Amino acid sequence: MSGVAAPRIQTVTGEALRPYIPALARLRIAVFRDWPYLYEGAPDYEETYLPVYADSPRAAVVLALDGESVVGASTCLPLADESANVQAPFRIAGIGIDRVFYFGESVLLRPYRGTGLGVRFFEEREAHARRVSACDFAAFCAVERPADHPARPADAVPLDGFWRRRGFTPYPSLACEMRWREVGATDQTPHRLVFWLKSLTGAPLP
Repeated sequence: MSGVAAPRIQTVTGEALRPYIPALARLRIAVFRDWPYLYEGAPDYEETYLPVYADSPRAAVVLALDGESVVGASTCLPLADESANVQAPFRIAGIGIDRVFYFGESVLLRPYRGTGLGVRFFEEREAHARRVSACDFAAFCAVERPADHPARPADAVPLDGFWRRRGFTPYPSLACEMRWREVGATDQTPHRLVFWLKSLTGAPLP
């Protein structure tokens, strides 16, 4: 790490988030370019997408800051404020979107991984969701990749165990579709992302 101390964690909301949007855009592009997303990011799209977190009154972004540099970030907002394609599987399954707080993404530069920041990201988002909402469930989704995908690194380690230790359960039948352009491709292609759920209130999982 570049600093003497470990990165500090700061949760930002609303207008306080806007100055960080360019740094968040660069961070997402850098991290999601790697396995398993292989995302060929575009700054113009990122800076259009990210303001949703500033516009949603109950959204938050948990930042990891090394000095003034954003080295990691984790997003969350009520599912009711998310896009229709993310809401769709819950509506189809009969799960009220007002019962779900959506955890968008966690991105962290490689030198800072394995230091406990991933755990902090989940803890801070869950605390925020409980603080600003009465949602019963936290949910996130992860891209589904075949075991024999040609771009899978030989040392790739699935995060399933980490997510289970955070108390999340996979729901293979609960999935959404997102489109993006992969590294080396010319066009966007659809990708299936499977949801994981955790109870925030003690309510039984659906």
